[in-house]
Amino acid sequence: MKRIETSVQANLRNAKVLIIEDSEDQWLLMSQAMQQCLPEVMPVRVATIQQAMTRLEEWCYQEWEIPKLIILDLYLPQRVDGWQLLAWIKAMPAAINLIPVVMFSSSADPADIDQAYASGIAAYLVKPTQFAAWLTYFQELRSFWWETASLPPLSLGL
Repeated sequence: MKRIETSVQANLRNAKVLIIEDSEDQWLLMSQAMQQCLPEVMPVRVATIQQAMTRLEEWCYQEWEIPKLIILDLYLPQRVDGWQLLAWIKAMPAAINLIPVVMFSSSADPADIDQAYASGIAAYLVKPTQFAAWLTYFQELRSFWWETASLPPLSLGL
């Protein structure tokens, strides 16, 4: 039991999640659900590919700022934009390219899901339409990513 508590404490220490979401409406639902389910985790939201690239490049030199998880919308606003950003993230230096990426999308297309996993994401979730379902998603996200999984320590290896 002590090991689990230590892992959870390590996961939540300086916990930050990068959310790449271009829709203000979706961001509002996500941020409210996160506040209720993950109050100790600081969400950092960017709305464009350029903002995401700038933030991640800054974090390459600021090890203490690196998020423990990235939530990426596939349509930013076009589908191709999400794929390009994911490829760019995966091509970044360690430890940025090792951050688990969870893709949230309104698309339930099996081709999108297959391509996302083939591109190296950790999980693919279809965006819910009701706030109660967002709460369930973020509670499950908390349970798995913050309380069950052992996340790698933040280290750029410089």
